[in-house]
Amino acid sequence: MADYVQVSTATPTREHAVELARSVVSERLAAGAQIVGPVISAFWHDGEFGTGEEWRLLLKTSAARYPDLEAHILRHHPWQNPELAAVPIVSGSQGCLEWISAHTEPSE
Repeated sequence: MADYVQVSTATPTREHAVELARSVVSERLAAGAQIVGPVISAFWHDGEFGTGEEWRLLLKTSAARYPDLEAHILRHHPWQNPELAAVPIVSGSQGCLEWISAHTEPSE
């Protein structure tokens, strides 16, 4: 796995997205979060096709912090089984990658 990942999830409201972003960044599970929305999603859920408005979160973190970030999101997300996907950051500016490292070190 790459040293850094970008993690995405979505929430039903802007308020949920802001609170989730605030909690993961303040706990240094992600160096930063971007909230995009609203977006319209099409999906299958419980055997039925649906569409809905969601707010997307994009989180930057280190691969080492991903397990803790995932656990936090699953514990605090308003949905029982939220989308949660991590993709490797295969390249990035040195300053950006250093920023991710510096801001995802666990606080003492």
